[in-house]
Amino acid sequence: MTREFSSRPLAGATATTVKRTTLLLMAAVAAVAVCSSSLMAQDVSALDVAVTYNATRGGSTPNASFWMQGGSVELQGRFYHGLSVVADIAGAHAANINSSGVGLDMVTATFGPRYNWAPPHRRYEIFGQALAGDANGFHSVFPTSSGAIDSSNSLALKMGGGLSIALSRRMALRAFEVNWLRTQLPNATTNIQNNLIFGAGLVFRLP
Repeated sequence: MTREFSSRPLAGATATTVKRTTLLLMAAVAAVAVCSSSLMAQDVSALDVAVTYNATRGGSTPNASFWMQGGSVELQGRFYHGLSVVADIAGAHAANINSSGVGLDMVTATFGPRYNWAPPHRRYEIFGQALAGDANGFHSVFPTSSGAIDSSNSLALKMGGGLSIALSRRMALRAFEVNWLRTQLPNATTNIQNNLIFGAGLVFRLP
């Protein structure tokens, strides 16, 4: 995703990007609504909302990596012992990838299961998750066989875990979270990116 991939003009896709991002947000809201309505009928206290800051070590090609800054908002619904379902919306931004003059914005919407484990009489909780969804990259350069485009979409796979520490009955500190994120955006080589996401933030348990 640098200028050396193609010197041909970009194919404008701003409107498509906006529509795709809107659809991602609508899908997340729909998933959250379904989870909420089901869980609230059982136990309203089983819903958590987390807001995190993320630093992402991304890869435009297998031999080139760079940092992106961003954040995420997630809804977690606990439904059976330590099992939960999670809906996560995350965004990341890089202004100038490896001094190439090309930036990148990426939004992901992922959903899937999470397992939480908290030892008795302790304030901390450890979790692991496996999520899947959609990645939307835009404001960048994505080389394809027919020329360069400025936005693209792909499957997103997100796996990892983290640690939360209770601050009160309704609030916790997300001390750290680490996730591997795989995307398949065009890059003129393997068309695969393996990203590493480091996050921290706050978790709110809804009353």
